[in-house]
Amino acid sequence: MPAEAHDRREGGTQSFTLRLRRYDPESGEAPYWDEHTIELEPHRSVLEGILQARDRFDGSIGIRCSCRQAICGSCGVRVNGEPSLACHTHLDAARAMAADGVIEIEPMGNMPVLKDLIVDMDAVHWKKIQRVTPWLLAKQPVPEREYIVSKESMVDVTQTMGCIQCGACVSDCLAMEVDPGFIGPAALAKAYRFVGDPRDDQQFERLNDLAQDPQGIFDCTHCFKCVQACPKDVNPMGQIMRLRRIATNDHHIVDQNNGERHEAAFTGLIRDNGILWEAELLPRSYGGASWFGKFAPAAGKELLSSLPVAFYGLLRRKMTLAGILKPHKIPSADLKSVRAIYDKIESRPERYELNLYIAGEDEDAVPTATTSTEGSAHA
Repeated sequence: MPAEAHDRREGGTQSFTLRLRRYDPESGEAPYWDEHTIELEPHRSVLEGILQARDRFDGSIGIRCSCRQAICGSCGVRVNGEPSLACHTHLDAARAMAADGVIEIEPMGNMPVLKDLIVDMDAVHWKKIQRVTPWLLAKQPVPEREYIVSKESMVDVTQTMGCIQCGACVSDCLAMEVDPGFIGPAALAKAYRFVGDPRDDQQFERLNDLAQDPQGIFDCTHCFKCVQACPKDVNPMGQIMRLRRIATNDHHIVDQNNGERHEAAFTGLIRDNGILWEAELLPRSYGGASWFGKFAPAAGKELLSSLPVAFYGLLRRKMTLAGILKPHKIPSADLKSVRAIYDKIESRPERYELNLYIAGEDEDAVPTATTSTEGSAHA
């Protein structure tokens, strides 16, 4: 018998071993691993495997599920360490990704575990969704019949409307691991759903609220984990970046978290030098976009607090005195090309930004958009 068919059974089934992370708070015992071997066709889902283990071996296994069609988002778990919808992950694919051929299944992260694979979505995910006022605050006066919204405007918010609230992005958010108070990728993506809707009357108020909050839009660390985790390509990090752009470029919100000034310092340094001058980023963010920014009281305070980090960086040769005192250099032709990009972008009468979630053609065969890994274009 061929090796690949060694464990095949009648009807095309195969044996799969599931290693489940178990936890029962009522028992008072620590979490532990529990293994069960199930038999199913390889194209069947991990969720079906869990349910078979529960039906045949241990009826106390806790798992939340509903639609089984990757629509409701209820069955979010970690499969081999990666956030997944259990109903949308095939057993053969999960086994292929497993280090030892045993499929490991754990509850999602960044949320309290209620039992086994069930986490408390209310305590974290839904609480943060409520934080961003997740409903339309209609402009007044309300039209007699309906609001007329352009197709482009609706395409713009379609990506965030695809969210099924599974919590996968929350589970893998590194910023929330460090700062549990961070509003988080799911809630901020939901915020863009209404910030980007022309019918909403509170765009500035929403953005100012999220910009001034120390755990708001500027608390994201751009790790891309939420982008990779999302099963519906909502691209939460892209929506957070769009919230930032509208807040800083359109409304010129100067926030207490220094997000707007930090952005200006970052882009200014790259325009001047063609590459980031890290030593100048902090003082210019706090003291102004010039070499003299470091002499501002706010910048001086931050520089003093950063001296231990700088000393450690010098000691470990992560930085040099030459790199601190003078900017990095790139060839003059390359610097000219970088500045030409800035000139072209800044010469446009308005920022060109298009959500690229939907691809295809309308009835008149006019292209609407193309796909992009970033979910939006800022050019």
